[in-house]
Amino acid sequence: MYYVNQEQIAVRLDAIPELAEALSTLASDWRGDLLQGLAQERALHLAIETVTDVGSYLIDGFIMRDASSYEDIIEITGGEGVFSSELQNVLIELVKMRKSLVQDYYEWPRSELHPFTAQLPAQLTAFRDSVERYLKQELSV
Repeated sequence: MYYVNQEQIAVRLDAIPELAEALSTLASDWRGDLLQGLAQERALHLAIETVTDVGSYLIDGFIMRDASSYEDIIEITGGEGVFSSELQNVLIELVKMRKSLVQDYYEWPRSELHPFTAQLPAQLTAFRDSVERYLKQELSV
């Protein structure tokens, strides 16, 4: 029997609607000012952390192979069928941005709208739905 921390996964998945809303609002009303730039950075960073945290809980709970990187978390969970290969590709590109957002933040182009800002709301919702579907399928067996 697996011990999957469903509570912590749910807490993180429950944050997705607010993140999606924030990203959608930024994309639709982009002016490129400092406050929006900083908000965009934080929303993208939270999206990365949410996806990788959930992935880590799934890897630990279902005793999948150990991840060696953020990209590996996505590859492992995608390979286990948690989400589609199309979504996996998007999520890998998302987590590749982590270094820029967390370590090289002083170089981030704050006045520019990142293409993921408009794309991510739907992708994050698809991620949430996929994880919930996977949990239901795997834990009801």
